[in-house]
Amino acid sequence: MSAQLGGQPIFILKEGGNRTRGRDAQSMNIAAAKAVAGAVRSTLGPKGMDKMLVDTIGDVVITNDGVTILKEMDIEHPAAKMMVEIAKTQDDEVGDGTTTAVIIAGELLKKAEELLEMDIHPTVITLGYRQAAEKAQELLKTIAIDVKAKDTAILAKIAGTAMTGKNAESSKDKLCDLIVRAITLVADADGTVDTENVKVEKRVGGSIDESEIIEGMIIDKERVHPGMPKSVKNAKILLLNAAVEYKKTEVDAEISITSPDQLQMFLDEEERMIKSIVEKIKASGANVLFCQKGIDDIAQHYLSKAGIFATRRVKKSDMEKLARATGASLISSIDAISGDELGIAGIVEERKVGGEEMIFVEKCKNPKAVSIIIKGGTDHVVDELGRALEDALRVVACVVEDKKVVAGGGAPEVELSLRLREYAATQGGRIQLAIEAFAGALEIIPRTLAENAGLDPIDKLVELRAAHEKGHKTFGLDVFEGKAVDMWEAGVVEPLRVKTQAISSAAEAAVMILRIDDVIASAKSAGPSPEEMAAMGGGMGGMGGMPPGMM
Repeated sequence: MSAQLGGQPIFILKEGGNRTRGRDAQSMNIAAAKAVAGAVRSTLGPKGMDKMLVDTIGDVVITNDGVTILKEMDIEHPAAKMMVEIAKTQDDEVGDGTTTAVIIAGELLKKAEELLEMDIHPTVITLGYRQAAEKAQELLKTIAIDVKAKDTAILAKIAGTAMTGKNAESSKDKLCDLIVRAITLVADADGTVDTENVKVEKRVGGSIDESEIIEGMIIDKERVHPGMPKSVKNAKILLLNAAVEYKKTEVDAEISITSPDQLQMFLDEEERMIKSIVEKIKASGANVLFCQKGIDDIAQHYLSKAGIFATRRVKKSDMEKLARATGASLISSIDAISGDELGIAGIVEERKVGGEEMIFVEKCKNPKAVSIIIKGGTDHVVDELGRALEDALRVVACVVEDKKVVAGGGAPEVELSLRLREYAATQGGRIQLAIEAFAGALEIIPRTLAENAGLDPIDKLVELRAAHEKGHKTFGLDVFEGKAVDMWEAGVVEPLRVKTQAISSAAEAAVMILRIDDVIASAKSAGPSPEEMAAMGGGMGGMGGMPPGMM
């Protein structure tokens, strides 16, 4: 990057830096964003394909989850990274629809490129896109369908739609049932749902059909002492965030012992202190102890003699979930132990799952935290099932909170596309072209669903448009039948939030990329050359390495 002064170039950027301006910069950014959208496009829908991602150390991930693919890909181009951010935002906000959001953003940029070639200014395009995105949000609210949070049949359909195409088809009904039960159990009285309260444990071995829900918690730990009971019925559970061991002094202190009997007294007192802690735990009525910190060897012995089931070093997040599941209070001091703070579970048991010992806290009366254990033949199967389950849990939670859904199968996109074209005609001017381009871009979803299913995208799009022109707002593409059908009746439904978030984040990203007309890239920093290293080394002792004139 340089400027001319009296025929002499003045260099502003460092050597190795480069600058791309105007149409070239826009074309380059749009091409990078389209490439990212193209990478995930083939994964959309029930008949979408999977990607195998191999990282630098050879670890393999097999998935068709948009955000997982984009996170695992080693993307360098700055505009492409913005597309990855869309997927991450969609995942954080809703949990599903990541591929949809990225594909729409890619298509918005493709349509914008066509308008740029017609010499329409980027500012006009971005203004039109913003208007269209706002109008799309209004229209979505009009086509949304209200549902009740307790309508388990609808919730199961929502979970089923989220899991379609993610290797879970064989046991979809069972998994949907587990998901709906889990969400309805952990939902708070005010209708909010935190999916963090549903713990998903993945285990290799057995089949998907053996997956189950535990109305309580599974803790990936084992009892601290083999003499303790393996199973405790009618468990009274104490959750302790304090170490069961003798108290050490806060300051550095020395204890001076001058005779053997003093040493024996010291050791006896230490043991007596630990014994009194165990007595306190026993006196509270607790027969199960979950400790977030350590349990001393002597304490383990006394707890075992008292018939108390104990485990140590339980994670903070697991302790909080145990509190929600059993109704226990988290106690941070030995002195605060009392019977009032205990939680209750029907059974606490140590079992072997997939060759590892785990603790099951089951049959809780009103568990506000639950666990789902999923099984599968290989690590890759279980991991992908876990991702499908996480997506489905999040979307069911969205519906329980928002109580609004839309039909799936590309139905909302076709409806929005038609309505936005009508809206564009009322605007006039060049903005009309931008709004029409936005409307056309939304049709990429049904088009891609058709392509991935091996159907003719143009025929199917015409068929869908015709159905929507007749007022059938919930008609979408059934990729198995290969025709337009009522998605509401077919049970293909999605949360409204998936669509509103996908369209708004796709539009925002497209607008941001379109507004860039200058890309100034700094030179990549390389390490110092051997000559520079030598010069630096020579100049370290005195000032010998300094260039002349620096003294």
